[in-house]
Amino acid sequence: MIKSKMLLSGAAAMSLVSLSACVTDPNTGERTFSRTAAGGALGGTLGYLLGDLIGGSTAARIIGAGIGGTAGAVIGDQFDDQIRELDEATAGTGVDVEEIGDQDAILVRMPDITFATGSAAIGGNFQSILNDVASSLQRYPNSLIDVYGFTDTTGSPSTNQALSNRRAQAVADYLASRGVSRARMATQGFGEQTEYLRVQTADGVNEPLNRRVEIKITPISQDDVRAAQN
Repeated sequence: MIKSKMLLSGAAAMSLVSLSACVTDPNTGERTFSRTAAGGALGGTLGYLLGDLIGGSTAARIIGAGIGGTAGAVIGDQFDDQIRELDEATAGTGVDVEEIGDQDAILVRMPDITFATGSAAIGGNFQSILNDVASSLQRYPNSLIDVYGFTDTTGSPSTNQALSNRRAQAVADYLASRGVSRARMATQGFGEQTEYLRVQTADGVNEPLNRRVEIKITPISQDDVRAAQN
């Protein structure tokens, strides 16, 4: 098995916190990134995050993606740099950038209602966000990427499952078009089953705003590469 990080424990689940927080220095008024100020557990989304990478064995994916010499001996500082840069690049866009476990992975959660109802088309505003994510993934090539797709409850469960698959695939394809190796990416749709936010509509129905994608970035170290090759 490729390192314990790839399968998060229950204890790691307790440390899932939002990294989209900033703090304001009361003396200078300057806003800065602060991990200690970040809050908000992922709650109901834990189930699909607390597991192995999708799309086959982790070892096979590492080898298939060609991750080798690019992987560092220690993940630490690179992880901190990437998560900070992603947080800064997406500030004010509605994107949440979160740490999973103790430097186990980075979750980039796109805003709800990212897509039109029934559509997997990537809009212009969404493209600019993905451009920033793609740039980060190119700067930090020693990681594997899982793209998750979701839908609201409009339509049948089977239709929504297929739609969520297409949304995840559309995002992966877009990232690939911006230079990110498709071999690093795997996709999975969750349909309407893993909702993130509900609002009350005019007729009193609690409707999930769930037309979104999430991108999980799992860093790979030299130890992971060696384990995959053995």
